[in-house]
Order: sequence, then structure tokens, then C-alpha cells
Amino acid sequence: MASNEYVPLFETERGKGRFIYRLFAMSVFVGICFILVYRVSHIPRAGKDVRWSWIGLFGAEIWFALYWVCSQALRWNCVYRRTFKERLSQRYENDLPRVDICVCTADPKIEPPMMVINTVLSVMAYNYPSEKLSVYLSDDAGSDLTFYALLEASRFAKQWIPYCKKYYVEPRSPGAYFLSISEPHEAEEPKELVAIRKLYEDMENRIIRAAKLGRIPEEIKSKHGGFAQWDSFSSRRDHDAILQILIDGRDPNATDIDGYPLPTLVYVAREKRPQYPHNFKAGAMNAFIRVSEKISNGPVMLNVDCDMYSNNSNSVRDALCFFMDEEKGREIAFVQFPQNFENITKNEIYSGSLRVGREVEFHGADGYGGPLYIGTGCFHRREILCGKKFDNECVGEWKREENVNKLKALASCTYEQNTEWGKEMGIKYGCSVEDVVTGLSIQCKGWKSVYFNPERKAFLGVTATTLLEMLVQQKRWAEGDFQILLSKYSPVWYAHGKISIGLQLGYCCYCLWAPSCFATIYYSIIPSLYLLRGIPLFPQSSSPWFIPFAYVISARLFYSLAEFLWSGGTILGWWNDQRMWLYKRTSSYLFGFMDAILKSIGFSEQAFVITAKVADDDVSERYQKERMEFGASSSSPMFIVIATIALLNLFCFVGLMKKVAMNDAAMTLNTMVLQILLCGTLVFINWPLFQGLLLRKDKGKMPSTVTVKSVGIALFACTCFLFLS
Repeated sequence: MASNEYVPLFETERGKGRFIYRLFAMSVFVGICFILVYRVSHIPRAGKDVRWSWIGLFGAEIWFALYWVCSQALRWNCVYRRTFKERLSQRYENDLPRVDICVCTADPKIEPPMMVINTVLSVMAYNYPSEKLSVYLSDDAGSDLTFYALLEASRFAKQWIPYCKKYYVEPRSPGAYFLSISEPHEAEEPKELVAIRKLYEDMENRIIRAAKLGRIPEEIKSKHGGFAQWDSFSSRRDHDAILQILIDGRDPNATDIDGYPLPTLVYVAREKRPQYPHNFKAGAMNAFIRVSEKISNGPVMLNVDCDMYSNNSNSVRDALCFFMDEEKGREIAFVQFPQNFENITKNEIYSGSLRVGREVEFHGADGYGGPLYIGTGCFHRREILCGKKFDNECVGEWKREENVNKLKALASCTYEQNTEWGKEMGIKYGCSVEDVVTGLSIQCKGWKSVYFNPERKAFLGVTATTLLEMLVQQKRWAEGDFQILLSKYSPVWYAHGKISIGLQLGYCCYCLWAPSCFATIYYSIIPSLYLLRGIPLFPQSSSPWFIPFAYVISARLFYSLAEFLWSGGTILGWWNDQRMWLYKRTSSYLFGFMDAILKSIGFSEQAFVITAKVADDDVSERYQKERMEFGASSSSPMFIVIATIALLNLFCFVGLMKKVAMNDAAMTLNTMVLQILLCGTLVFINWPLFQGLLLRKDKGKMPSTVTVKSVGIALFACTCFLFLS
């Protein structure tokens, strides 16, 4: 091989079976066209209410068809990436760039300090030159408990980092590592393991003790001057900027027990005042960008949520294989790793693994220029995230600041006034999914992104353990994505001509989550109600028009099952995923749509809901047993919606069975087979919900107020439709 021959640091492979899938997709598209032709050519002439219901089904089917076309963009051109870290080391080991890492936290009660520092320690211990790593904990709660935990972690890191590198530990979150090995048997374990475990447990006990007290003991506060910064603290929404460099990588004395340099470690809590907007996580990230620029100024930045610890110590090197590739690296703005979760049960009762999105859809987006930025597990080039036209301010060779007060000014409430921060610089403001709109804006400037899904998962977090948590999270995502569609950053017009059509459609697939609620709700209610009156809305089984309906429905179900199993799921997991598909689209997306509209016309303010990262013992036990958790303290409107639709279908199905028993069963089945199958499926898929409503006695059952309201609404709807139509 010639010395000047280009050898890539990564390679890209096209997904296998693309031709077969495209043929399959085209056949489904033909079936969809026949369904739409049937609707148009068979509009009922008699019965005004039936005619309008028929037209409503036609509208829903048009929507499903359009959404299906958008979703093909995420499957049509899947690509898979592979990195060559040994080549990176051979060429650039002595010239590796500095990397600044931001760990974001916002509430010490929902996000316990022990979980936060386990994430911090896991990224401090990356297989990367420590002197080139800087880790920033962005604490948007300004909690002295979190600061104390980080202070303890800074001391433990002196022992933990050399231990990880000596024994090639994986994962490098100490909490996860000690859980992954067998129960402690001190007589059989190496002395180093016994000692490091004892240090961790002692630290854990001190932090948990302080958290239970709700304050830092005076004897601890008196030993470190950093606690004095809380003397003027009023509340988490009203306090000065707090900044403390706990480990200064420039200090020759900042070494581990073996004498090697430690990563820089910084605590940052930006200033907050009630009279100034703080812009939630986006505001915290922008403060981090400015502060880190003055302290370490790493050209590569990583941001992770506090519940997503590093599970792969080579992730930094994987990302650099993309950025530092001599030919293709120049066009890459960010490298997105997938979200993976360590608390997923075998059959994923809440479909919380995001399996299909992680294993299929993001690979499809990557084939058209890059995946979405999802707000965690993402490596960015600093200069691009800051906005290319602001290179002079963002990319210069900054002299490191020594004055902490000057650094605090960068995290003040007033710093961003009359600047482009949150607009053309940093993370975008004004949207609950600020990460997605930021990534889209970057791609529209001509940059590409990369999706890397390594065999050993890069990050592991925790997913929702109750139904309400899952629905609330999905509502936030659906609302935010729909806000993007309505904003100036809409992929329909803002991205037109700037990114590929495939990537535009991929973004639209997510942006259309919220409005898809109406077609799903309509299809979940109207056909079942017409069963009560014996009026068919679909072709009978003996009609040739039955074939396209049967083909499209069965093809969609069998393909989704195959896709789910190929992604590593189970059959029962797929069934649970179908149930969550229904619940999200009839509740989360509905409320997300309404909130997005209200905020767009000024009737509601932007909010950011943090989902709990820990659960009570009894909730955790039911989750591990895969029993659906409905035991919310109040009757959530989302519960009322899904329960009402489920009960309405149950009442319609029972009414149908009564009619079948009294009349010609064969005739009914022939003329209304699709409606019966649809209603029966909706009843069957809601069995865990019926248990929670009517049968269960444990604390996880549905609140009685939800049961009473949903039963009343469903009975009223069925009665009115049957007797008043």
C-alpha cells in the first residue's frame, strides 16, 4: 500500500435486503391506493350520518397513507457505521483534541445525587488522555446536595480512574460496575477490588445520609469554601451563578494516586431570577458552552443526561474516528449515539426501549444525511454548534480565564440579552425539544451528522416504570416536534432545498406524531359504534375490495412484528408495543397537539417536565413483574381518554355478540368481518387496562375516579349513538 493512500477511519455499509423491502413497500402502496379508490367509489348515497362517517374514514385513511409514506424515508436507505480506533491511535494519538463533557441535572429529588455522580465518574474514566478531558456538571437546580456529591466524587476519582484503566473496567460507572459483578466475597476478591468497593460504599453512605437530612452537615461545610456560594441562595429559581472548579487540570498537583493527571472537573449552576426566562435545558447548555469555552475550550463537546452513564469507555475515540477522518470528517457536525436503557424488562411492558427507532429508523435517517440530535449521548464540534458565522467569537484560541467571577458572568441571566444565543448560536430556544430543532438547523447549514450504534452500547439510562411517566414523556416529545412543524424551522419549508427529501420526510414523520391522534381516535371509535347498529363501513369478505384491506392490514402487522423481532425484541414485547402505539396516539399525542396549539397562540407558556428516575419499591416490583402501573395520585386526563375508548369498544363488542346470538351469525360475520376484527383487537389489546379498571386490588390499579368517569362517558356515548341517531 502506498504511503499516501487514503485509509478511512470509518466505513459505511448499506443495509441488506433493501431491494426486497422496496418491492414489499411498493406492493403496500398499491394496496393503499386501492383502499382510497374504494372509499371514493363507494360513498353511501342513503343516510346522511353514514355518509359523513364514511367520509371521515376516508380522511383518516388519507392521513394514514401520508404518514406511512413519510415513515418509509426512515426505512428506505438504512446505513450502518463501523469505526477503526486502532488507525486513529496510530495517526493521531499525540494530537487528540480536548473534549469537554457536560452532564445535565435539574432536580436532586427526581434525579438523586448518587445517580448523577455515577454518570460523572463514568465519563471521567474514559479511555482517553485525562489531561484532555474536562467534565462539567450543569446543575439547573443549584443544589448544594448535588455539589456535595460532586465534591465527594472528585476525591473518589483519584482512586477510581486508575483502577478502571489498570483493570480495563466496563462499565466505568462504579454503581453499575459493582452491580455487574457477583455478590462480594472478600476472601475471594482481589484486594484492590475490596478496597475500591469499600471506598465507594463509604462515599455512597455519606451522600445518602446528607440527602435524607436534606442539608449538608456543618462540619462538612466548614471544610470546603465552595459551600459559601450558597450563602445568598434563595431558591432554585432565584440565585446567583455558582461555579466551582473542583479539579483543575492545569494544576500539576491534580493527580490520581498513581501520579497521572486527572480530568478537569467543574460544577456550574447558572444564575436564575424570576423576572428572566431561563429557557430550561437549552439555557443550561448554552451557559455550559460559554463557560467551558473560557476554561478548557475543547473543540469537541459531549452532552449526556445525568441518568445516562457511559457504558463504553471507547466512545470518545469512536466519535473522533468520524470527526478526524481525512476525507469525510470535515462535513460531520455531530455524532449521535442511541439511547439505551438498563432497566428494560424482557417484554418491555411500556415499550420503553425505543427499539425500532434505535435499530431501524435512525439508521434510515443516517442514510439521508444524518440522524436527529436527541439531546443526550451526542458529540458536537464546538465551532459548528456555535454557528459558523460567529467563528470569530466561538472558535478563537482563548486564553484560559483565572478569575472565577468573570466566568460567572458568562452564566448570568443578562449575558444573552441582545445577542444571538438561543437563535443562531448554541441550543435553540422556544421549543420543548430544543435538541431536535438545533440539529435540524445545523443540517440546514450544509453539515451532516452520523448515527453510531456500536455493539457495546455507549450509554445506558433508565426508562419510565409507570404508564403515566411514559405518556407524559411522549406528550412532551410529540408537542415539541409539532411545535417545530408550526415554527419557522419547519422541515417542510425551512429545510426545503437545504437537506435531502428523504431527511425532510424523516423529520416530518416525528413532527406529525401529534396530529396523527385524530385519525387514530376516529378509527378506534366510529367503526365500533357502527357495529351496534349493524352498519358496515368496510367491504364484506366476499367482495374483491376486501383483498387490499386484508393485505395492507396483515402486511403492516407482520412487517412490524418482523422488524421488532429483528431488532432483538420478543413477540409479547411487540404486542406491548402495539398497545403503547394506541395509547400514545390517543392520549399523549392528543394533549401534545392541544398544548402546542395553545402555546402557539399565546394561551399557554412553555414548560419542561422532568420524569422521575427512581420509583418506589412496590412500583419497581410491579414493573419487574410486568404489571401495568396505573396508580397515579390523581385521575390523569390521559387515563380517562384511553380508558373511555377501551370501554366503549368493550361495550360495542358485547352488544355485537348479543346481536350475533339473536340473528344470523354467518351473515353478520360476512358483512362486517373487518369491523368485528378491529373492535375485537381493541378489546383484546386493552386487557391489562380492563384489569386495572375492574379487577385489580393492589396499589397499581386504576384510580376509582378514572373508572367511574370513563364508564359513564363510554355508556353515554354508546346509548346516544344507538338510540338518538
